[in-house]
This record gives sequence, C-alpha cells and structure tokens, in this order.
Amino acid sequence: MEQLLNGKKGEESMNKGDLINEVAKVVGTKKEAQAAVECVLDSITKTLKKKGQVVLAGFGSFKVSKRKARTGRNPRTGEEIKIKAKNVPKFSAGKALKDAVS
Repeated sequence: MEQLLNGKKGEESMNKGDLINEVAKVVGTKKEAQAAVECVLDSITKTLKKKGQVVLAGFGSFKVSKRKARTGRNPRTGEEIKIKAKNVPKFSAGKALKDAVS
C-alpha cells in the first residue's frame, strides 16, 4: 500500500496512531500500546522541559538548544521585526539510525 507524505507518492509516513498499532503487535492490546507510547513521549517532553537530554543508544538524542534573538523581515511588507530568543528542541540521529537510512 502506497502512503503519501506531503503529497509525494512512494514515500511512507507514520503518524502516532500507526506507531501505536505497531507497538500493539508486541505488547498485546492497543490500549496498552497507547499507554506505552504516551509514556515515552511524555517522558521525553518532561525531560526537555527541564532542559535535560534524552539519549537513546543507536537511535539518537533529543536536547534543548537556545536560539538567539535576531532581526527578521516581514515578507509581506519588508519591515524589520525583532524575533525573541527561545528554546527549541533538537534531534540528532545516532550512528545506527544514520546507517539504516543511508
């Protein structure tokens, strides 16, 4: 079955529901799988909120990076605008994931 990703044929995509269905194949029920996926995502989010880092050996790491304040430009009017500094999540793929994809 061909799935669409951003309107491109031949590229597969997976959403949260698809991930839950895959986990359900291992843990037994869809309800347990949903709880497991939610727990993992919540744990990653909580750690990043505390500006911590999550490292999943072979898969990759999640961390928070500080983006500096900068001056941008409104594309509609050309007017300069100030963009505030903020924290953004970053993901770095691990070697095993990079090797699997290449």
